[in-house]
Amino acid sequence: MGLGKRCTAEFIGTFWLVFGGCGSAVLASVVGAKLEGTDVNIGITLLGVALAFGLTVLTMAFAIGHISGCHLNPAVSLGLAAGGRFAAKDLVPYIVAQLLGALAGSAVLYVIASGKEGFSLADGFAANGYAEHSPAGYSLIACLVAEIVLTFMFLMIIMGSTDSRAPAGLAPIAIGLGLTLIHLIGIPVTNLSVNPARSTGPAVFVGGWALMQLWLFWVAPIIGAIAAGALYRGCFEEVKAEE
Repeated sequence: MGLGKRCTAEFIGTFWLVFGGCGSAVLASVVGAKLEGTDVNIGITLLGVALAFGLTVLTMAFAIGHISGCHLNPAVSLGLAAGGRFAAKDLVPYIVAQLLGALAGSAVLYVIASGKEGFSLADGFAANGYAEHSPAGYSLIACLVAEIVLTFMFLMIIMGSTDSRAPAGLAPIAIGLGLTLIHLIGIPVTNLSVNPARSTGPAVFVGGWALMQLWLFWVAPIIGAIAAGALYRGCFEEVKAEE
């Protein structure tokens, strides 16, 4: 498959991840939200948002995994390159496509969300943050450690489930459920990133503090992903016998 087609798939997949995952947080997660004129609670809360992020990756893994590998995340691309699973020469085009997809997903979400009276970017727009902008007030160090460790584990799941020795065809399920679990842990800490593209999209619209804190959501996921890729390659990758 040509690089252009693979990058188009990455754009579409990252669009879906940001629109679906962040969209669930912005449009549907309000605790106690009720259908107008009724007592029916329609807020999906933290569990629903976590599941939404997992489902975006699971569905796209089946839809475009055979086309682009379904990275949807600069940290994943870098981690797979460190693990010997992805060509370094394709990193820049993939990352550009992912960032553009994230921005497009955030733009469409903004158009929809701003159509409701009372909408304000001051509510966060699903942006990631630390310290005073952490959902539960976690410190910079706590957020940095959380993002590194959770991205590390996410890449270990990806590397292991896509290993040729793993059960065939089940990787999307393991990866999607893995991302769901990671969000259940990390949403209270940073709103959970583990993905620089996912963080960049909303931050561009929020501006201000979100852009100032964006560095952490590039640095931490990249450290965690590269460490996991390199470790898996060094310790667990099957060594082919010399002929």
